[in-house]
Amino acid sequence: MEALSTQHITKSFSGRVIIEDISIRLMENELVSLLGVSGSGKTTLFNVISGILQPDSGQVLLRGEDVTGHPGKISYMLQKDLLLEHMKVIDNVSLPLRLNGISKKEARMRTGPLFEEFGLEGTQELYPAAMSGGMRQRAALLRTYLGSQGGVALLDEPFSALDTITKGQIYTWYLDIMEKIDLSTIFITHDIDEAILLSNRIYIMTGSPGQIKDEIVIDRPRNDRKEFNLTEDFLSCKRKVLKTLENR
Repeated sequence: MEALSTQHITKSFSGRVIIEDISIRLMENELVSLLGVSGSGKTTLFNVISGILQPDSGQVLLRGEDVTGHPGKISYMLQKDLLLEHMKVIDNVSLPLRLNGISKKEARMRTGPLFEEFGLEGTQELYPAAMSGGMRQRAALLRTYLGSQGGVALLDEPFSALDTITKGQIYTWYLDIMEKIDLSTIFITHDIDEAILLSNRIYIMTGSPGQIKDEIVIDRPRNDRKEFNLTEDFLSCKRKVLKTLENR
């Protein structure tokens, strides 16, 4: 079943077209990456999908509902975790509930049981400064999930600040948590290896204005990615991505 789709999205600023005729789809419980060079319009597309920006033309559909230009329907996590340093972790992650008018006590009650699910048990009363980078990203992802009304999350390079070892651990964790909470994800990255390791499909954006140049299917189950980067299949995918980017 289709969780999300964009249909022929075009967006311009001051007469300059930034993205043009973008049509992508996201199936239930799928992780799809947007991969491309800086300036190809990936973040502009995310701003349109999330409802922050109104497109010049085209539609955003969430399970068939037109949500174009309506923020708050689809969760959006930026590159930085943006945790508020003066607030305890439980109050940081429950912030989307508070913004929807839920009391602090009720928001904490709803959020508390999810801490174990997200590998954060014991951090509820900590302040963000006391947490590692990986734990902060988990907290930010939990906050993003709580802000999602439709089970769809947009992640804009959420792991780029993490070291290689922590990245590997959080990749495994995120794929597992997607299955547990039935979450579908579109993921912006500049990291080709990351895109191949995590994705069901990769959309490659190139050009100015940005357009979808190619769609690459990763024909390997997400739960069978251990040491995938050491295989010939992985290298074959990487060669295809590089060739597409080189011919932009």
